[in-house]
Amino acid sequence: RQDIVMQFNSESSIFLCLISTKSGGLGLNLTGANKVVIFDPNWNPSHDLQAQDRAYRIGQTRDVKVFRLVSAGTIEENIYLRQIYKQQLDEVAIGTANARRYFHGIQ
Repeated sequence: RQDIVMQFNSESSIFLCLISTKSGGLGLNLTGANKVVIFDPNWNPSHDLQAQDRAYRIGQTRDVKVFRLVSAGTIEENIYLRQIYKQQLDEVAIGTANARRYFHGIQ
């Protein structure tokens, strides 16, 4: 696994590395990436944040863009809305900032 990451980070001819959110969220340093696409959101928002942070590492020299593929009326939309809700709860319980309210609840 580490050999693949080193090759991805060092060779400019390799421009794509497909990794699931869970397996890609731990212990990887993907500074060769400047775009992150989340297509399999997790119920736990910290897993998605960890996956995003794999590209935001020491040694990253380019701007990183994060894209989420979420279709309306799907389970991914429900997961994403719950992620926002959980992050707001975290801000209210632990953080000092007032969380912005995007919606009133999820059924």
